[in-house]
Amino acid sequence: PAYADTDFVKVWFGAMLPIETVRLRLRRFVPGDVAALHAIQSRADVTRWLFWDPRSEDEVRASIEGHIARPLEQGAVLAIDLDGTLIGTVNVAVGESCQGDLGFMLHPDHQGHGYATEAASAMLEFAFGSYDLHRVSASVEPRNAASVRVLERLGMRKEAHLVENDWVKGEWSSEAIYAILAREWWARSAGACST
Repeated sequence: PAYADTDFVKVWFGAMLPIETVRLRLRRFVPGDVAALHAIQSRADVTRWLFWDPRSEDEVRASIEGHIARPLEQGAVLAIDLDGTLIGTVNVAVGESCQGDLGFMLHPDHQGHGYATEAASAMLEFAFGSYDLHRVSASVEPRNAASVRVLERLGMRKEAHLVENDWVKGEWSSEAIYAILAREWWARSAGACST
């Protein structure tokens, strides 16, 4: 959507944040998050399936500054807090034609507990409810089995599998594209509440 009044957008989205889930708090980044985010993004096992390599502290600082400065009407990159500890990130980038892209990353010490699914689910709710998006997609390297499972648990359907479509980190990489429409999300959410 085209947001004409950016002051209204700041107030509207500011009122929607932070997002509280059963176990997590999704919030805007602050400059003091550099060390905690660096502890995640500096790890080769975290960046294995991403297009970028482990980041230095300066690169993480620049990334956080970009997240803070990014206008909310373009999307949101949020810190995932568990009991006051930053354990990951979740984001939605708002694109043209009422579509968005979902992303998430979690520190390995906190994987396997459902936190990524919980955070990504809250972000989809935010994307469809606050941004009024029609469709949200996510791209994943198919060998990233944990992220594929999260997308499937969210009810996102696999729409494409591009085989060895990009040269990344010295090897051919494939890409799977998952997506869900707003009406599918709301029907799924309504069904979850009635069971």
